[in-house]
Amino acid sequence: MKKRAEGENFIAVDFGKMSEVKDYVFQFGDVQIPGKVFGGQAVGATGGQFSFTCFNPGEEVGFYHTHINHEELYFFLGGRGEVQVDGQTIPVEEGSVVRVAPAGKRSVRNNGSEPLLMLCVQYRGGTFTADDATDGVILQEKVEW
Repeated sequence: MKKRAEGENFIAVDFGKMSEVKDYVFQFGDVQIPGKVFGGQAVGATGGQFSFTCFNPGEEVGFYHTHINHEELYFFLGGRGEVQVDGQTIPVEEGSVVRVAPAGKRSVRNNGSEPLLMLCVQYRGGTFTADDATDGVILQEKVEW
């Protein structure tokens, strides 16, 4: 990872080319997960977490997992594979998005012939309200590049 810029209200980071995500290895206790990198800490995220994962053909998570409080959104950026949630298998490909509630038993695998690239966004479930949908403020100032 390379920090691009930082200011009072932002941090910009490069994780490298998406084709190079496969080179990362995430260590979780005694478990090593190849092709996975978390990014929330690198950008100073305070309300969620995200990770990029690259599954080579034939690779899979290899275990189910759930969360206590966090929902996950899985965005598939390339390749083909399957997500399994609570025993239901869902085919995924570039452009697919799957939301899983905290209690959902989930796993992912690449059953395709090219790398399956996934962005996972994790956040506390049940916190987004109707008021949040109008949280954005359009400012009346000209953008100067």
